[in-house]
Amino acid sequence: SSKPAVFSTKAGAIRGYDPVAYFTQSKPVKGQENITHTWNGAVWHFANTGNRDKFAANPEKFAPQYGGYCAYGWSQNYAVKTEPEAWSVVDGKLYLNYDMDIRNTWEKNKAEY
Repeated sequence: SSKPAVFSTKAGAIRGYDPVAYFTQSKPVKGQENITHTWNGAVWHFANTGNRDKFAANPEKFAPQYGGYCAYGWSQNYAVKTEPEAWSVVDGKLYLNYDMDIRNTWEKNKAEY
């Protein structure tokens, strides 16, 4: 597809939110402008250097599935944007969704999607 591998905005991957924080703090945390790591064609932002170093050592572990595109959209063959607040960690993997309504739809039947 012509979409980039990672959903990214001017603010960076996950709109500038810290991917590691979803695992360590169980919530979306805005990354710092100056704490970044470039991976898979996108700039990732982190709340602190510890999170950046964890990500740099093992980006596949922390990066959202489907390149940060909506997990539900991906299951329907669409690469669509996501919101940092619409997230889930399932079996140790981070999934993002288009918005909270779509996240709720996806949550109801994750295995199928």
